[in-house]
Parts: sequence; structure tokens; C-alpha cells
Amino acid sequence: MKVGIHTDLNNNFCNWIKRFELILQENEIETVRMDINQPDFWEVVKTLDLFIFRFQNIDSHHQVARSILPVIEHELKVPVFPNHRTWWAFDDKIREWFLLNAAGFPMIKSWVFFTKSEAIKWLRSAELPVVFKLKEGAGSRDVILVKSKRQASRLIDRMFYRGMLSADIKHGKKAKQKKNTLIRRIRNQAKKIVGWINKDYDPRFWQIQKNYMYFQNFLPNNNYDTRITVIGKRAFAFRRYNRKGDFRSSGSGLIDYDQSKIDLRFVKLAFKITRHFGFQVMTYDFLIDENSNPQICEMGYTFLDEAVYNVPGYYEENLKLITGHHWPQEYILKDLLGTEALIIPDEERMTIKTILKNG
Repeated sequence: MKVGIHTDLNNNFCNWIKRFELILQENEIETVRMDINQPDFWEVVKTLDLFIFRFQNIDSHHQVARSILPVIEHELKVPVFPNHRTWWAFDDKIREWFLLNAAGFPMIKSWVFFTKSEAIKWLRSAELPVVFKLKEGAGSRDVILVKSKRQASRLIDRMFYRGMLSADIKHGKKAKQKKNTLIRRIRNQAKKIVGWINKDYDPRFWQIQKNYMYFQNFLPNNNYDTRITVIGKRAFAFRRYNRKGDFRSSGSGLIDYDQSKIDLRFVKLAFKITRHFGFQVMTYDFLIDENSNPQICEMGYTFLDEAVYNVPGYYEENLKLITGHHWPQEYILKDLLGTEALIIPDEERMTIKTILKNG
């Protein structure tokens, strides 16, 4: 058995993927650190039994992952994580809406436009407020509550003209688009020049988002969302509360792990969706609509592993809670390798402090 693990951004191996390494090495499974920039990359891939590339919602990650994963999975027939079904809609809210809506699952009603004329036509009779989102972004980045048609019209003009970068919307109580003033452009350019001189400039987001509009129905009276992370036949659940004075919860860090507060309808639905599409792993963010029915806000295959570890147990498909703390990498690997017999390193060795020490 030989497992290849692709580098993270800037040729680093983050704690997330180092935990994969620790588990594999504990079980005497050969691991190879890989990098698409190395001349022997494709020759090494052909010798693998499993290829892992945990890419994130960063432009350079997308560029690499979407170029190599289909070739490795479909042409070289090497099992991969994440596989195509799992990553296809990742960090693309438009794809999420199309996919879940087509299958009849309850994602919050959304409106997608690829022409300015159709977006403006919709706006004339639209009921506000609605939520504007860039299709990419996490942690409530690039999300605005649109309260007026003037505000919506300005966003439409921007998106069908010069567009905007991801992370181009301010956080805070009044999340709003940053003004692209001359002073701001000069400052940003100065930062780039200084970075190039110091050889440390590496923008995380450089793809211009344009020529589409994505609006989502606003569901008031939700002061938290419920995140369900499904790994195979296990579901981890917790609540995330909104920032103070804000309607957004993703990225707030205000997490409640009390399992007695979890609406098991969310867990049941998350299992159903995962089975339907055959996802290896998937997180779902749930809200409640005006009739107290579950609605999916967003989904994605990757997440903060520490948050899942802190959950005091997981649900089986029969909704029985199995108590205990477990790193998600354990169950991802058990599913990928088809065995429950993996030896898991002790908790101390899996902590960030120990991982950083060992490199």
C-alpha cells in the first residue's frame, strides 16, 4: 500500500494533512509527499494506491486540483480524495444550488443570472431583502444582505462590468462591498510591489468574479445555523451562532457542541443527501424557513478538523449517538482504505503542538 499526499499552498503541509500522515505511518503504510511541480510527479502517481489532495477555497488550489484530479481518478484509475462527486460543487454556490435543486433537496431558494438584462428584469418585481453572494468564499466572506433595489442594481452593474475579487466585501454588522477607490487601488498596488521586492507576495484570491449574479432568499429569525458533517456512515453536528448584530454565522467561532440541541431532522437529511450523491465527505449548513422546515444554506467537502474533533460524538444512520472525540481523518481513511482496523495515534501526538514540532 502506497499513499501520495499532495502539498498544501506554497509547498507546505498543513496540520490537516499531517494528521493523515500520522495515522498512515502509525499503521506502517508508505506515504509520499507530492507536488505537481516536481518533474517525476506523474510517474510517482502511477505507483500509488491512493492519492490525497485536500485543497481549499483558494484560487491557486482550485487551479491545480481541477487540472489533476480528473486525470488521476478517471484516466490513471487511481483512487483519490476527494473524488469527482465530492469536489465538483466545492466552493461554487451556483453549482450547489443547481445540484441540490435538481435532485429535489431543500436548498434555500436562489436566483442565478448569467446576463445583466435578466438580472435587472428579475429585480423589478423582486421581494427584498435577499442575500447576495459570490459563488466562491467561506466563513461568511463575500455575503451581503441586500435591502434596497438601488443596492441590488449597483451590485448587478459591478458584476456585469469589472466584477470583484473574492474577499472584496467587508465583514461586520453592515457587510458591504468595499469601494474600489483610486486610493485603495494605489494602496493595494503598493502592497504588491513591496511583496514582490520581499518575495513573499502570494494573493490567495486573484480570480475576478464577474458575469453572473447569485441571490439567495433571506430567512430571518435564524440566530444560528446547524452544521452537519457526514463522513461515510457517521454524522457530526454542532450549532454556530451569529456574530453580534449580524445575520451570518459561518466563521463566527461561536460554536455550541451540546447534542441535546441538535435537530435530528438535519442529521437525517444530511445522510440522505450524502447517500444519494455518493459523497465521500460533506458538510451541510442548515437553517429553518418560515414554516420551521430545514433548508440547506451551503455545503462543502472540507472544514475545520478541530471543530469536528471537539464534537462529543457522532450519529450513526439510525440516529444513535456514539460518544467520544475523533479526528475526521480517522474515518476518512477507514472509508478510503476499506478497513476499521486502523491504529490511531494517541491524542497528544495528534495535537497541533506535536505536529508542528515534528514538522
